[in-house]
Amino acid sequence: MRKVDSADLDQLTLGATLLGTGGGGDPFIAKLMVEQAIQDFGAIDVATLDELDEDDLVATVAVLGAPTVIVEKIPSGPEFTNAVRALAAYLGKEIKAIMPVEVGGMNTLIPLAVATELGVPCVDADGMRRAFPQIEMTAFTLAGLSASPMSLADEKGNKVTFETTSNQVGEKLVRGSAMMLGLANAVSLYPMTVRQAKDAAVWGSMQYCSDLGRLLRAVQHQEDGAWDQLLEFTEGVVAFEGKIIDLDRRTTTGFARGTVTIEDFVDPGRTMRIEIQNELLLAIADGRAVVTPPDLICMLDHETSEPITTETLAYGQRVRVLALPCAPEFKRGNWLDVVGPKAFGYDVDYVSLEG
Repeated sequence: MRKVDSADLDQLTLGATLLGTGGGGDPFIAKLMVEQAIQDFGAIDVATLDELDEDDLVATVAVLGAPTVIVEKIPSGPEFTNAVRALAAYLGKEIKAIMPVEVGGMNTLIPLAVATELGVPCVDADGMRRAFPQIEMTAFTLAGLSASPMSLADEKGNKVTFETTSNQVGEKLVRGSAMMLGLANAVSLYPMTVRQAKDAAVWGSMQYCSDLGRLLRAVQHQEDGAWDQLLEFTEGVVAFEGKIIDLDRRTTTGFARGTVTIEDFVDPGRTMRIEIQNELLLAIADGRAVVTPPDLICMLDHETSEPITTETLAYGQRVRVLALPCAPEFKRGNWLDVVGPKAFGYDVDYVSLEG
């Protein structure tokens, strides 16, 4: 078990922003929450699954809503521990560890703050090693685990806990509740034993996120060979470079949706169109899909290599688009039905980055 303190947060936050693939909310806000939690409760214990008792109960905690809303409706903090406590009360069991549902965006860091406040470890694992907009789009679902019972809490003290017949139904119910409660709420879900987590989770994703942040910081400092090291670590490729020439963005049906179009620096006749649903999900170039979910589309500022979130996209930005392969834990069972392009409503086939 290792300790995480304030000095470790910069790399983790940068990696989380990149793995957020444009969504997941701005991790800087969550970083401030974690720093305050460390001041109040001390350094955070981060444990591997092997370091916990197999019968211990683990639960995930996250912010649920639209990134464009979170910019104006900043989380207050208590709603996250309230959600976990509501879930524990419903189950009638003590939750012994907290795990991120996704390592991408705010939801990488919020579980750290919740864990230290509750006095339990945070697990170095998650359900996707990226961010996705819907709660069923996880390796947990593909392993046959239920997202419910789940609890939702807002900053005013309202809480709701419910069970559903499927994770897809759970998404509809929790999304509808969140829309009524302001679309930036805390959710605790996927209660499971450590034994179940060992089979279902993406192991080591918190450390992966921190290592990724360290490598990206080296790129930003223009260290020799930094780009090659980053691409080798992620097994990714530079998919496009250009300037944003068109942007359509709106908040509807509980998500930030839109389209961003990028014009090639060298050939103005060549463009890439990226479809948004909280995250950057589908890239189309030369009339065909070139990057599809569950693989990652990450957009960086061309000059600074700072990751760009969907709520900060702007006309005229000069950007570099990275394509990274998804965690291998996604590719099992009926994975394309859960996290493939058609699961998001795109009538295209999955395109492997491996060729």
